[in-house]
Amino acid sequence: MSIKIIYRVGKRRHSSIGSNEHLSVSETMGENRHTVTITAKTDITLKYAGTKTGVRVGKKDHFLLNGYQSWTDTKEFVLSESENNIYKLPPSLVRRFSFDRYGDASFYFYFKPLLHGYDVFYSRGESNSFFFNLNSAVSYLIFQVSRRTGNVYIMADLRWLHLHAGETLTILDYCFAPDYESGMALFRSHLSQKQSERIFGYTSWYNYYQNINEEQILRDLNALDSRFNLFQIDDGYETFVGDWMDVDSQKFPNGLAPIVEKIHAKGLKAGIWLAPFVAERKSAVFRDHPEWFRRGKFGKPIKCGSNWSGFYALDLENEEVKNYIEKSLHFFVDMGFDFFKLDFLYAANLPKYPDKTRSMVAEEAYAFLRRVLGEKLILGCGATPFNCTGKFDYLRIGPDVSLQFDDVWFMRFMHRERISTKVTLQNTVYRSLFNGVLFGNDPDVFVLRDKNVLLSKEQRRALITLNSLFGSVLMTSDNISDYNSEQEELLQFAINCFQNARVMSFERDGDRICINYLLDSESKSLIYDTKKGILL
Repeated sequence: MSIKIIYRVGKRRHSSIGSNEHLSVSETMGENRHTVTITAKTDITLKYAGTKTGVRVGKKDHFLLNGYQSWTDTKEFVLSESENNIYKLPPSLVRRFSFDRYGDASFYFYFKPLLHGYDVFYSRGESNSFFFNLNSAVSYLIFQVSRRTGNVYIMADLRWLHLHAGETLTILDYCFAPDYESGMALFRSHLSQKQSERIFGYTSWYNYYQNINEEQILRDLNALDSRFNLFQIDDGYETFVGDWMDVDSQKFPNGLAPIVEKIHAKGLKAGIWLAPFVAERKSAVFRDHPEWFRRGKFGKPIKCGSNWSGFYALDLENEEVKNYIEKSLHFFVDMGFDFFKLDFLYAANLPKYPDKTRSMVAEEAYAFLRRVLGEKLILGCGATPFNCTGKFDYLRIGPDVSLQFDDVWFMRFMHRERISTKVTLQNTVYRSLFNGVLFGNDPDVFVLRDKNVLLSKEQRRALITLNSLFGSVLMTSDNISDYNSEQEELLQFAINCFQNARVMSFERDGDRICINYLLDSESKSLIYDTKKGILL
């Protein structure tokens, strides 16, 4: 293949296919692996390296495009479909709510004739192929598909990476296979990690959101039985996001330690939620330590989104910041927490860090969290998937579940990481190739309760069924003591699927997905309607 490398020498832009006076290129093409290494002959700053794959998808072929981070919509596309583009919205609206900060919109140019995805790609139909990135420690591998021609391109995102004369770097390293089955076999053999136990648990978020208190938490804890193995306290215990060690004394007058003791007394793991790389505007951290925040070219702190009072990226090159994050995490470790849901992790590599690609920054940031937490269980959320490999036990693989199927109407035009049960169920199916390979998949919660929810009974049935079939984490925010006999029966069916079922195949058919699985040695099948959110 002809690899085109785009780089700068000083302020001058260059492109090269093969070696030249600035760099030498070494290329290895094996039966299933392609590696490209360069050695700088002078100081250079890299931008991209890419080529045509030789794959051309047809109009009826289905092809996977993996979204940038946990929440980004991911599915099998056809060429006639397009991606949501945040810049179709009025710029004033984008700026006001920072809609461009949650995904890749601030650094990837959305061009209507191209579809794109990250680090893994396959096509099924007349054109069959499978590719995945082995170089995420250095760069994201972006797959681009021309909607006009069907041609598939790869591009390593090397922006900001500086090489001094004499330095050598592998800029492309990926595997490829002629079909889905052989590709999955390669995927497992190269990337499979040690898997942690399956989690069946409770989280406080999807019923009370930030409006939690000691009474509510203990009431729902007491409702759990021996089928559960985790009880997680989510957002709302802290005074402000970023002030993690400042537990809200009005909500939790006795602190969190007595609750941890009660969780352990029931034989459950104790879980806690944090967003370690950010702090909101109202926090003491933001007020008292402005020097702790990464700043953009105009000297303003880098905003990561509009949640809470607006939240901002901490500077991960600042040793005081890293010490604060470590101290905050140890605050909960010392309290006895066993399980850490670490959220909004895309904030780590939203800022620019000189001489490092975005993927390098994510690798270092996630590895830092693993070093700090040691053997504690980590569930990543809002993170770039391939960087989580070998660092996190579990990863959320879709956006937040909404209490109505596709959230309020105007949110459907917002960023690709928006809250949506419709999108997260789609991600649950199409990102199932990660489960048990890179980490255990967390498809987010199921909801069976009748109160405080706008999902229909049929949609709630589909949600718990797909979560139990495709995930390694099965969570709810329901008080299960309120369940009627029908809800309890469905819960028990889902637990049986979660523990014993094995998905054999799934296939897209227009707006439907046909799923085949084994349960108790019996072959079963179902059809999921992605537009209505129900099982047919």
